[in-house]
Amino acid sequence: MLGQIAYALPFLAQGFAVTLWVSLLVVVLSLVAGVMMGVGLVYGPAPLRWAVRIFSDTIRGIPILVLIFFVYYGLPAVGIHLESFWAAVLALTLFKTAQVIEYLRGAVGSIPKGQSEAAMAIGLTFRQRLAYVIFPQAFRRFLPPWINGVTDAVKGSALVSLLGITDLMHAINQVIGRTYEAMPLYILGAVIYFVVNYSLSLASRRLERRFSFIRE
Repeated sequence: MLGQIAYALPFLAQGFAVTLWVSLLVVVLSLVAGVMMGVGLVYGPAPLRWAVRIFSDTIRGIPILVLIFFVYYGLPAVGIHLESFWAAVLALTLFKTAQVIEYLRGAVGSIPKGQSEAAMAIGLTFRQRLAYVIFPQAFRRFLPPWINGVTDAVKGSALVSLLGITDLMHAINQVIGRTYEAMPLYILGAVIYFVVNYSLSLASRRLERRFSFIRE
């Protein structure tokens, strides 16, 4: 068993690097897009709010696997051809963006309207109200579900192996095809995913304690 693991480690290290790269891209891109669209959902004009709402509800209602296959196999039908890596990143980013929109909507919506009204009363502009009043309070409400979403992104990245991308899961399957010993490698893969996600959970708890200075 130890010999199989030692043989597999170089391959798994390369696959794990791809998993981390996919996860990082998805998390960063979805955070930027989700925050912008979330602000549009809460504060934008009616047409923008409806567009964001339709996007969020539609994407969250589609299974991730179906979304990945739709982006990879469906977009070429309209002339958009993406490499498997970028197709997977796009699909996962769309799904996580829809979730980030809801995280932000819930966090901002939980701030009493009196806070914004008081900021308006002292002459703060819209951007100043967001920067100095709304977002600082909403951040600590946004953080826990977002960190949980990050762990979901890491786990969801395993689906990119279905497009032939050599991530951690695909690397495990490749090694199993050579050694014909599945259980030790699947256990090792599970341990790697657990370590990453448990580390993120610990970071989440520390951040929550760090930003919990305001008590309800």
